[in-house]
Amino acid sequence: MTDERNNELSGSVVGAVVQAGAVHGGVHFHGIPAPRAVPRQLLGAPAHFTDRAAELAELDSIAAQSGRTLALLHGPGGVGKTALALHWAHRTRDRFGDGQLYVDLAGFSGGAPVRPADALGLFLRGLGTPPGQVPADLDEQASLYRSLTADRRLLVLLDNAVAVGQVLPLLPSSSAGAVIVTSRSRLAGLVAEGARLVEVGPLGESSAVRLLSHAVGGTRVTREQAPARELVGMCGGLPIALRVAAARLAARPRWSVQRVVAELTDERNRLTALSPTPELSVRTTFDLSYRALGPAAAALYRRLAQHPGPDFGPEVAGSVLDEPPERALDLLDELVQDSLVEETVQDRYRFHDLLLLHARDQAGPEEKADALHRVLEWYLAAARVADLVITPHRRRLPYEFRATPPGPPQLTDRGAALSWLEAERANLIAAGRAALDHGWPDLAWQLSDVMWPLLLHHKHYRDRLGINECGITAARRLGDLVAEADMLKRQGLALTTLGRFAEAEAHLTASADRATTAGDRRGAADAREVLALLHLDRDEPAKALAELHDLVRVNRELAADRSLGLVLIHLGATLGRTGQPVAGLEALHEALRLFDGLAEPDPYNRARVTLAMAKVHHHDGNGADADRLGEAALAAMRELGSDRGAAEAHELLAESAAERADAARAAEHWRHALRLLAKLGSNRVALLSARLADVEPSARLD
Repeated sequence: MTDERNNELSGSVVGAVVQAGAVHGGVHFHGIPAPRAVPRQLLGAPAHFTDRAAELAELDSIAAQSGRTLALLHGPGGVGKTALALHWAHRTRDRFGDGQLYVDLAGFSGGAPVRPADALGLFLRGLGTPPGQVPADLDEQASLYRSLTADRRLLVLLDNAVAVGQVLPLLPSSSAGAVIVTSRSRLAGLVAEGARLVEVGPLGESSAVRLLSHAVGGTRVTREQAPARELVGMCGGLPIALRVAAARLAARPRWSVQRVVAELTDERNRLTALSPTPELSVRTTFDLSYRALGPAAAALYRRLAQHPGPDFGPEVAGSVLDEPPERALDLLDELVQDSLVEETVQDRYRFHDLLLLHARDQAGPEEKADALHRVLEWYLAAARVADLVITPHRRRLPYEFRATPPGPPQLTDRGAALSWLEAERANLIAAGRAALDHGWPDLAWQLSDVMWPLLLHHKHYRDRLGINECGITAARRLGDLVAEADMLKRQGLALTTLGRFAEAEAHLTASADRATTAGDRRGAADAREVLALLHLDRDEPAKALAELHDLVRVNRELAADRSLGLVLIHLGATLGRTGQPVAGLEALHEALRLFDGLAEPDPYNRARVTLAMAKVHHHDGNGADADRLGEAALAAMRELGSDRGAAEAHELLAESAAERADAARAAEHWRHALRLLAKLGSNRVALLSARLADVEPSARLD
């Protein structure tokens, strides 16, 4: 049996029966109370913000009206819509005591806009919803979001929207909050939702000169008023262009303003900087900043632009250059100082959307492909470090790197590894899609595979279905039946957890067929084992037992001791549930001997055997042995740092105490189990909350 199914459905051996009985018995499930999260997702207040008095006054006027504040800031790219929105948001955030939500919808980034479901997932987690409890369906996400925001004074900033349909699901239901949307389009459909349109145009000359003076510092701009006015005119009054020009002046204290004006004038023939399209003047400024870079920094600028995800860390910079990691960090800092790359938070960077488009244009096809491939392989190598820490025993298919990626993360424990995978989730997903789109199916499959530990522990079911589909498509393009069987099995497991049993069975049957055709008996056995547990989920224990007995035979023939031990855990637990405790304990004792005899210790699954034995004794009415073994399993799981295993042990001990009518002891164990499962985002929280309420009615939530 694969580790993924063991971890995914831990607790199901007892819990499935309890849950089935609870459902058929009409028990009402209730959630446990969660702390009221106060999100603080705003980006930092913009430096050197200048004027915009009219726009700020209009926003104040909209906010002073009764009902929800909904304003759309619209204008050309680079005009300062985001800076204006952030400045107003920071100035007024004390009015919104329930927090601030922020998302960049990437409507004009040159890539795919952020989907409403992804933005809702970010918001729901920010509002305190555990990752595993975020619904997979968009309508359910929107419903939960409306419930969570119904009575809150929230400030929501939706940046860079491209369409009304992208915005509507993200509007909170409270009438006490404020929503600020920025877009290059007017999005007139928002007017029907009560939005007020606020046009954001280029800065006037005096305001633009003040912005330039503040950013450069000193008296240089004051001494050269005429060239300064010419400069801001050539920049089209766009704050982003002014910041780049100011950065050039600040970094070169001996240059005159006239020197920059002369350079801008020289470039007008190329991009017609002062034509009616503001973006052209921005691109001219970017060209000049790019051409002023040294060769290494210029290479980093154009190669980093091939990065497929929303942001990146400094290690990625080293992956696209033949430079030492510390040199890459210096070059990245140079780009930040020249306002060509933005540092959003400490050690996280991104391109402004217009700069990203400009940077991508600087590289030829071969350099683009090479840079992207290097980035993707770096993410694979880094994620493998985390994968090996979290799931060291699972089977992996080989991959040959073109070159050894530099600077992988140093991850020494499961918590750090999971945190890294979570932080890089969006980038890893984008990397897999990019690999598939660029005709590298082997790399696309590996990037799908390496995310398994994160999906196992943090669920992310919407992402998970897409990741698995990417892996299935990549395997089929490769013509690799073993790889396809593995991804079909994972998709079947995900569909099983979502209750889509017919689809799950089709995927699992196909997985077993592909593995059999490829001569991969172990892969076929893994798929059949998940099918056996699907039978248990469907309350078909006879079919499950028949499958598990045959899998014992297959694994004996394969001499696959560890896989045999995993199957015996499920067989023993199922036999115990179906009134065959002697046979169940016999299977579990054999599993214990197998795990004790492994060359590489597997303490986690050995602890699972102890817990399964405790469950068999519990079903057989042997409370003393159930408690003794349950306490031993709990101690082992705690020592291993397995929250999931510890929660399962607490569940068993709570059930045992409840049967002895020891309500206080049962409630104590239920509370411990609930705390751990809530932390994990388990879908069993509602069931356990109902069980706690059975022994401690005051814990019930209505």
